[in-house]
Amino acid sequence: MLKIGLDAMGGDYAPEAAVRGAIEALERVGADTRIVLFGDPEAIRPVLRSGGVSDDAFDIVPTTEVITMSDHPAHAFLKKPNSSIAVGFGYLKAGKIDGFASAGSTGAMLVGSMYTVKAIEGIIRPTISSHIPVMGGKTALLLDVGLNVDVRPDVLDQYGMIGSLYAKNVLGIENPRVGLLNIGEEKEKGNLTSKAAYELMEGNSFYRFVGNVEGKHLFSGEVADVIVCDGFVGNIALKEAESFFEIMRALGMKDNDFLDGLNYENVGGTPVLGINSTVIIGHGCSTPKAIRNMILQTEKTVRADLVGKIKAAFD
Repeated sequence: MLKIGLDAMGGDYAPEAAVRGAIEALERVGADTRIVLFGDPEAIRPVLRSGGVSDDAFDIVPTTEVITMSDHPAHAFLKKPNSSIAVGFGYLKAGKIDGFASAGSTGAMLVGSMYTVKAIEGIIRPTISSHIPVMGGKTALLLDVGLNVDVRPDVLDQYGMIGSLYAKNVLGIENPRVGLLNIGEEKEKGNLTSKAAYELMEGNSFYRFVGNVEGKHLFSGEVADVIVCDGFVGNIALKEAESFFEIMRALGMKDNDFLDGLNYENVGGTPVLGINSTVIIGHGCSTPKAIRNMILQTEKTVRADLVGKIKAAFD
């Protein structure tokens, strides 16, 4: 039995949105998948009943505390050991669940990732990544999108390895093209970090490096399937992409595959890559639809054994 943990108390609209998203995911997860809800049973059960679902449709792990968005992430993780996030990570570390997802405090989720399940041996710095739509209804991967705003060249090289593994095993791209986001395509372009990273990535035979990628190539899909950059640049690019969706929707543009790919609800969440288990972080404003897709993304990543494949690559 595969078990996916969900922080039922995480997010701006929890537990309502989180539990309703879990209900929506019930019919879409595999027959051998069980969703485990972490949170206050007295808050969870009324939402289940209003959704026409019995309590035994889920495993419910009782918790009494919640880490809020205003809490200091590291302090709250230690001072609120019975919070839904802390208990969820405890279950993840113990192997009682196979993956954990939350739309709660991003900081607390990262603290749990780094200090509970910890980084895979050999990984200098774990990363968070995001799916981005490209032309033709396909999907590319952008990393890092906010975890490490200052990185060394060897970290960017590792992102190339991690991103290539994710693109192959989760996105189903057989021989993913890995590009380095830069201000020009020429090898000589960029700052000292990007120039040094280019040399390392060019010499890494583990993945298919295609050179520098300019901003105009991000959503074209013509050059790369995996785009590597530091978290400062990646976060700006991601937030800009999300704003495009809001602007296009406000202008009344009709739905299409590309536009749908800019909608965070369809993506679900951001995976933390390079740690010893599967962790997905969602937007604080996640709707039931976003929660549903976050659960499905967690299940898909676990089934792909991405963590095992990354461990093997860095062994």
